[in-house]
Amino acid sequence: MSTSETLQSFIDIQLSADKLSASLLFHASDPQFTCTSAQLEELARSHGVLFGLKKDVLEKIADEPRAFFSGQTVIAQGVPAVNGEDGFIRFVCDMDEDRQRPAELEDGKVDFKQISRLKNMKRGQLIAEKIAATEGRPGRTVTAETIPCRSGKEAFFKVGKNVVLGPGQNALYAAIDGLVTLTDKHKINVFPVYEVNGDVDYNTGNIDFVGTVVIRGNVLTGFRVKAAGDIRVIGGVEGAELESEGSVEITGGILAGNKGCVRAGRNVKSSFIQDGNVTAGEDVIVSQSIMHSHVRAGRNVLCGGSKGLVVGGTIMAGERVTARTIGNTMSTATVIEVGVRPELRAELQELRQQVKRLGDSLDKTEKALGLLDQLAAVGQLQGDKLAMRIKLGATKRLTTEEIAALRERVFEIEKSLENTDTARVDAVHTLYGGTKIVIGRSTRFVKDPTPRVSFRYAEGDISMVPYY
Repeated sequence: MSTSETLQSFIDIQLSADKLSASLLFHASDPQFTCTSAQLEELARSHGVLFGLKKDVLEKIADEPRAFFSGQTVIAQGVPAVNGEDGFIRFVCDMDEDRQRPAELEDGKVDFKQISRLKNMKRGQLIAEKIAATEGRPGRTVTAETIPCRSGKEAFFKVGKNVVLGPGQNALYAAIDGLVTLTDKHKINVFPVYEVNGDVDYNTGNIDFVGTVVIRGNVLTGFRVKAAGDIRVIGGVEGAELESEGSVEITGGILAGNKGCVRAGRNVKSSFIQDGNVTAGEDVIVSQSIMHSHVRAGRNVLCGGSKGLVVGGTIMAGERVTARTIGNTMSTATVIEVGVRPELRAELQELRQQVKRLGDSLDKTEKALGLLDQLAAVGQLQGDKLAMRIKLGATKRLTTEEIAALRERVFEIEKSLENTDTARVDAVHTLYGGTKIVIGRSTRFVKDPTPRVSFRYAEGDISMVPYY
């Protein structure tokens, strides 16, 4: 009888179902039993165990068999197969649209208006990169059989509109400024227009987009829309904040309630403006009326149409204000200013306030220096008072220099106010009393209604001539 047959009367070798492990089991307990590790290895091989034998375990069993009489002992371990991981497309921004949540502020509060996180992209900016698949690693059973594995599948870009692949075909970039959007079959696109099919409210939140924004509804009070392109609103605008580097067009008009503002780098077009605050780098064009509003335009404010009414508030334009009717029969105070860019008038007002504040500060400094000079004249200026005198002297010099610089800028702006050759105010139908006309540095108050009239600057004053 062979050694293996002798050992088999005491020991059984069992393989797991997946052949990834082999275990030794004593089915007879004899205190006189002895064996060597080589004999145990020969027994295992006779059962087909050819790979992954744990020789250190076999030596322990041979040294002290009694410790292994009960239970099973793993004596060989195979290597499982490892499948490769599939490649995938990793986006720079989160493309999961369903995970929009209100923004949490630094103090822990939640801003429910700040939930839109548009996937804005600048031209040339990385949109996504391809992560390569990995190869699988085959396994091996304790019987020395190879366990097959599966390698990962490569991912591929589904290229849509306005995107380009990088040189290595492993990265995708934006070809234009716009919004990253996944369309059918997960095509990746960059669109230059962002559309809101409804109102800008708590469902959409504030909007900040690098292209053009089209809103097919209203913009409600308290919300903000910012666009690097144009903003087009099919509905109306309440007391909201709209800011565009291009133009703003509002079909339904502005009913702001003296809240929010509309600012455009170029033009603002609206059917009407009521209790609003509107600023345009070029023109403000209104088809019906401007009522009790503050309107500023770098070039022209034009209020035409069958109504064409401007009443109340302040209208400022760099060149011209034209309306069918200015003011009303109740002589509502209406201010029309032309001949200088509105931002220069605002700067001039701020400069004059700064000069006044600095002048008041300079007066106080000079009075304090006067008292210290009197002490110095009688030899009583020492220690802290001497240091204060030096400090106040330096302050006086700096303040004087700053006032001089501000006055020079004031003079420059005032000179520009005199260049009013193209400035004019036109009332195509009627201009009513209560209207204040400002052209450059000159002011004229209108007390009585006047039909078809035009105001221009001539020979140092505002002249009133028939409109043509």
